[in-house]
Order: sequence, then C-alpha cells, then structure tokens
Amino acid sequence: MATSGELIRMMNYVDDIATTLRRIVSGSAFINPEERKKLADYMRNSDPNYTKMVEELEK
Repeated sequence: MATSGELIRMMNYVDDIATTLRRIVSGSAFINPEERKKLADYMRNSDPNYTKMVEELEK
C-alpha cells in the first residue's frame, strides 16, 4: 500500500517533535532540579501532549 503525502507530512512533524525533545533533554542539563520539575509538569499538562496523542491514534 502506498504512503500518502499527508502521512509523510505528519511523520515529518513527528521528526520535528523528536528534534525539539532532544533539545529539551540537552538543555535540561543546565537548569536546576526544581526548574526541571516545573518543565515536566508543564509538558505533562500541555494539551494535547505527546502521550495523549499516541493513545488517541491507537484507538
């Protein structure tokens, strides 16, 4: 089955998200534990967040 252009575009978005997450991981080494916790809470409460989106796609 051929892959649609829309799927390829969305997969490119996922690659962009992965790049952003790598930047967050590397940048988090330079902030204190309290700020890392705030960032984790912020990411967890974002809407939609990565985990919720994966769960929705798997339905």
